[in-house]
Amino acid sequence: MEIPVIDLTPYVDVASGKFSCDERLHPELKTVCLEVSRILKETGALLVRDPRCSNEDNDRFIDMMEKYFEQPKEVKRVQERPHQHYQVGSKPGGVEIPRSLVDHEMQKNLRALPKDRQPKIPTGPDLKSQYMWRVGPRPSKTRFKELNSEPVIPEGFPEWKKIMDSWGFKMISTVEAVAELAAIGFDLPKDTFTNLMKLGPHLLGPTGSDLGSHGEEGTVFAGYHYDINFLTIHYKSKFPGLNIWLRNGEKVEVKVPDGCLLIQAGKQLEWMTAGECKAGMHEVVVTESTLAAIEAAKRENRSLWRVSSSLFSNVASDVVLKPLEHFAKSPLAANYPPMYAGDYFEKELSMINLKGKNGS
Repeated sequence: MEIPVIDLTPYVDVASGKFSCDERLHPELKTVCLEVSRILKETGALLVRDPRCSNEDNDRFIDMMEKYFEQPKEVKRVQERPHQHYQVGSKPGGVEIPRSLVDHEMQKNLRALPKDRQPKIPTGPDLKSQYMWRVGPRPSKTRFKELNSEPVIPEGFPEWKKIMDSWGFKMISTVEAVAELAAIGFDLPKDTFTNLMKLGPHLLGPTGSDLGSHGEEGTVFAGYHYDINFLTIHYKSKFPGLNIWLRNGEKVEVKVPDGCLLIQAGKQLEWMTAGECKAGMHEVVVTESTLAAIEAAKRENRSLWRVSSSLFSNVASDVVLKPLEHFAKSPLAANYPPMYAGDYFEKELSMINLKGKNGS
C-alpha cells in the first residue's frame, strides 16, 4: 500500500487565524484529524506536507551536515559525550547496537515475516554516525539532567546554532500540528500530547552514512529497530535506503515526495495509546536505488555522505508515561505500566549503546 500524503495547510490556517477553530471544529480539519489518527493506527507512518517547511531549509541544513560528517574522525571526536549517553554532540559509528540483535521478541517476530519482507540482519553495531542537537528550552528542575544537557557546538561552523535551531523548531512545529490532529482524531483533548511535549528533550539528530567507504549493496547502516521517542520526523534525503514496516507487516522502501515529510510513531506514542498505535519499525540499508543515487552523485561531484534530516520529538523526561484517558481501559493497558519517560529512555539507551557513561 502507498502511504497517503496529509496536507497540513488547513491546520496552519487555523494556527495563523485564517479561520477559527472552536469545539465544533471546521469540517475540513475534522476530516484531516480522523485521517491522521487512522493512518497512524493502521500503518505507524504518515506523510505530511507543511507549507512552513521548505526544500531550501532542508538543503541548507543538509549541506552543513555533509561538511561536518566529512571531517576526520579525530576532529569529530571532540564533540563526543559518551558520559551523557551520546544524547548531545557527536555519536560515532560502531556505538549503537541494532535492537534486532538484542531484543529476542523482535527476533522472533521478524523471523515470522515472509522472506521478501524480512529486514537485512546486521552482524554488529550500526555503521551510521549521528549528531544530537537539543531543540527548545530545558526544564529548570528535572530528575534526568543528562537527558536535558546543553547542546554542543563544533568549531568552524559559525551558523551552526542558527541553522540547527531554525530547522529544528520548524520540524517541531510540524510534529505539534500532527500531535494535535492525532489527539482530536483519537477523541482526546487537542492539547493532550502537546502539553506533555512541553520542555521535552527534543533532538534534531541527523545521521551520517559514509557511502564512499561503505557503498556496497546490502550494507546496513541502521539495523531493524523502532524509535523510543514520541514521533520521529524526517525530510527527504538525497539518497534512498530507508525501509519501513507498516502495521500489517508490509515492507516499504520510502520515497518521500518533494516538499513532504515522513513521520513515524515512536514507543512513547505506543505507550500512551496502549498499543493502538505501534512504534514503527525501520532500517537504513544500501539498495539498488541507493547505488543509482551514488553514481549520480559521483558524476555531479557531490558529497557521498547520506544525511538524514531527522528530528526525534519527546514528551518531557519527568512526565509519567501511561495509557491516557479511554486508552487506559484497553485490555492491553496492563502491558504499559506507568513509568517516568526519563527512566524508560535511560533503560532503552543502556540496551542499545555499546559505550556507556564511562565510554567503555
